[in-house]
Amino acid sequence: MNTFEHRKHKLTERYEALIARQNQREELGNGIFDRYAEPVLTAEHAPLAWKYDMNPETNPYFMERLGVHCVFNPGAIYRNGTYMLVARVEGNDRKSFFAVAESENGVDGFRFRELPILLPETEEPDVNVYDMRLVEHEDGWIYGLFCTERKDPNAPPGDLSSAIAQCGIVRTKDMTVWERLDDLRTASNQQRNVVLHPEFIDGKYAFYTRPQDGFIDAGSGGGIGWGLSASIEHAVIENERIVDSRSYHTIKEVKNGQGPAPIKTEKGWIHIAHGVRNTAAGLRYVLYAFLSDLYEPDKVTHRPGGHLLAPEGDERVGDVSNVVFCNGVIARDNGDVYIYYASSDTRCHVATTTVGQLLDYCLNTPEDPLRSYACVEQRIELIARNKALLD
Repeated sequence: MNTFEHRKHKLTERYEALIARQNQREELGNGIFDRYAEPVLTAEHAPLAWKYDMNPETNPYFMERLGVHCVFNPGAIYRNGTYMLVARVEGNDRKSFFAVAESENGVDGFRFRELPILLPETEEPDVNVYDMRLVEHEDGWIYGLFCTERKDPNAPPGDLSSAIAQCGIVRTKDMTVWERLDDLRTASNQQRNVVLHPEFIDGKYAFYTRPQDGFIDAGSGGGIGWGLSASIEHAVIENERIVDSRSYHTIKEVKNGQGPAPIKTEKGWIHIAHGVRNTAAGLRYVLYAFLSDLYEPDKVTHRPGGHLLAPEGDERVGDVSNVVFCNGVIARDNGDVYIYYASSDTRCHVATTTVGQLLDYCLNTPEDPLRSYACVEQRIELIARNKALLD
């Protein structure tokens, strides 16, 4: 067997073993959700045909021609008995694209479709696209909202990193054919982490936004915003206001943004978001949750203190370390919830829970009192209640 055949055989064997690997739920956990031992998607899940020239005459050493660097930040949807992730796939060239991976059980066995998504462009082509949020809207369409990045035209000469981020919008009926709509227009200079609410509000399309002054720095951007648009084909938000603010010396002091579309329950809408704080080692991203009113989803009713999920163990190491990020959640009709999150901009994981557990967490976890003294008082009260149960 020559080099080409040997490497192709061994790599195919390893790839199929990866897809067939069963994922084990970790024991005990924190009672809020269950982590799983293995990532559900990694760069190694990318099909060999995406990376290798399969012709022995033009690739006798079976070399990678178009490498895949990482797979992360997936949007998620459940359709026709299948768990689907629209993952962000980043090539070795730093460009990201979207690709659909499917699983029968939602925790392992994810396999990419034959082809990635060839996303339609607007008149002003995207330089990079990433982090798609999927939502089945009551108008009958499945929408994908994502970040579209283009070079900042006002950047000084020689500055090749400054960018303008805005919200791109596509829609589909079958998760195969995608129609590109106009980018969302707002008054903000930068818009990242925009999410479509799954229901009409006052007959209009409702958006969770994240206005920023700069591509990286939030500046005067105050947190998660809210705005309405009469149209989705030409979406324009004229009045944008903050519904979940940043706060000093908290998990969301630098930035915060809506993750996936919220989960509707009889007690209100469960939101999963990300919060960012600064450290000596750089920015640290965690997930947090809050609950908003069932009939006024822009009105937050419960704010559990602290993070819901933070990077642990190997999750802390990767292309951009000490980061977890979520833009995909599947809530089944039976109450099961699958939280798909990425770690360190490198790989995708799943945590499973239920609507009942998340509601309990949101309704009964104390809010952050924002001062050390008050936090200790809060903890002492818990200790005292527990002591009374034992006496």
